[in-house]
Amino acid sequence: MIKSRRSFSFVLAMLMAFVLVLSACGGSKNNAEGNSNEPAVEAPVNLIWYTIGTPQQDVDKVMEAVSKYTLEKINATITMKMVDWGDYPQKLQVNVASGEPMDIIFTASGGFDYVQNARKGAFMEMDDLLEKYGKGIKDTIDPAFLEGSKVDGHNYGIPANKELPQENVWRFNKNFVDKYNLDISSVRSLESLEPLLKTIKEKEPNVTAFGMDKNFLPNIPYDYVIQNLPMAVKLDTTDYKIVNILETPEMKQALTTMHKYYEAGYIAPEAATTGSTNDLTTSGNWFADMAQTQPLADNLWSASYGYPVVSTPASNSIINNNSVQGSIMAISANSEHPEKAMEFLNLLNTDPVLRNMVDSGIEGEHYKKIDDTHMENLPASKSYDMPSYSLGNNMLLYLNPNDQSDKWEQFKKFNAEGVDSPILSFNFDGTKVATEMAAVQNVKEQFWASLMTGTVDPDEYLPKAIEKFKEAGLDKVIAEAQTQLDAWRTANNK
Repeated sequence: MIKSRRSFSFVLAMLMAFVLVLSACGGSKNNAEGNSNEPAVEAPVNLIWYTIGTPQQDVDKVMEAVSKYTLEKINATITMKMVDWGDYPQKLQVNVASGEPMDIIFTASGGFDYVQNARKGAFMEMDDLLEKYGKGIKDTIDPAFLEGSKVDGHNYGIPANKELPQENVWRFNKNFVDKYNLDISSVRSLESLEPLLKTIKEKEPNVTAFGMDKNFLPNIPYDYVIQNLPMAVKLDTTDYKIVNILETPEMKQALTTMHKYYEAGYIAPEAATTGSTNDLTTSGNWFADMAQTQPLADNLWSASYGYPVVSTPASNSIINNNSVQGSIMAISANSEHPEKAMEFLNLLNTDPVLRNMVDSGIEGEHYKKIDDTHMENLPASKSYDMPSYSLGNNMLLYLNPNDQSDKWEQFKKFNAEGVDSPILSFNFDGTKVATEMAAVQNVKEQFWASLMTGTVDPDEYLPKAIEKFKEAGLDKVIAEAQTQLDAWRTANNK
């Protein structure tokens, strides 16, 4: 037995010595190559970004340049997939249902509905991600955006840092304003447009006097519980009562005026079925329309269209859910790289080089710098003309040639002066009335656009629409929304 133990000990000792020799040899090689104690190199991540807008010819070329930059900064490359305006909600719904690989998703109150899709689980809750990887965002973005975009107490997206209130303006093609020496200073109400529209119709019969598409909504002093559905609360409310907007005297008056304008030929016959007014703004063959504004918006529109545009207020400046949630980037619940996606969003919202590349393209090809803060589009920008509002922190953007140097200070002032809607941050949950909501939406598709654009006579069609909405269960939906709103008021001391 003693001999056996000694033999075993000898063999074990020899094996250990052999292992040590091998280790020493391996260590010498690693030291010689400089790899000792170095962490494994992290493989680059490719982030897939779905966003809204007319697909641009040079997107892949610009994203190649973007990826070179982000690879150095956060070890990630970017693939952008643009989906046209009208197709976006349906396309993203299909992508979410099918599990299509996505990392970053554009969402908004009016485009692939932010609140509803957050509640359905399409987006990743990002409270912890924001805290760990989004410190720059929290230090940069107006806190009202992050607070106002919470759903049931949690953040599911990063709002674009832009104009905070929603203020509508009447826009005018200045070429026609100047040609006929028209005074726009007294225009405010819908009715006050009439003399100017009449002049253009008479003098320029081939010009669309009042441009709009099927999404047009007359401006009346209510805030919608759900955008473009007939449930709203008056802006000066004291009782927070939700009403059917179609039953209000303000809407009846607006629709009557719109039909009068349609009958007079001020509005294009196809307005109720037109998806956008891009053709009009590209051609310049229009006189007036309504748009949401921001400081120095006239310069922005003029630079984009290539001819002068001027505007005058059409509403008060109101901070509502639609404005706070008007442009948000979420992280897909199916993202394989949520931490890296948040790192990218943090960089996009804090780094001027990246933000301007994503917005304006490649310097020297799509745009040129005029000075440290101003830029000018080059002819190639037509191949990369992006919707700035949808791409992150606007207050990092270079200024247009005619923009005042204090533009972003004007934005901050504009944001500070906005008045909160009485139902700001109230988000209706339609789960309990899902069947009725679907039926209401179907009625909306049948009547809404034709009424709002003045295409049909409200004396005839408004009662029909009201009745159809009631048959679809709108009263039940309003009752459920009222119950939730009352509970929200109590919880928030409203």
